[in-house]
Amino acid sequence: MFFFIEMKDYAEKFYKSKQWRDVRRYIIERDLGLCCRCGKPGNIVHHKIYITPENINDPNITLNEENLETLCEVCHNQEHKRSNCTADGLRFDNNGNLIQLSSGKA
Repeated sequence: MFFFIEMKDYAEKFYKSKQWRDVRRYIIERDLGLCCRCGKPGNIVHHKIYITPENINDPNITLNEENLETLCEVCHNQEHKRSNCTADGLRFDNNGNLIQLSSGKA
């Protein structure tokens, strides 16, 4: 299962590359499919040193396994200071299911 994560224009080609898909698969297997921060199931491979337009072509940043860790959606959102809420009062639960928020919750 893949979660939709907003992709920056400069990174689109990289994230669609076979090299990234292969490394991503390896990192999730290496981490046994578990979030490196909380231990729950994870499926997001996070760059500890964030990818920028300046370093997107540097494999020591983008493909280096020491710079990559598996995270769950909650920990990844916390890292990037984002909510797991989507438009129209929907959000993903910890299992990746899209659910409707009750009124009054954000």
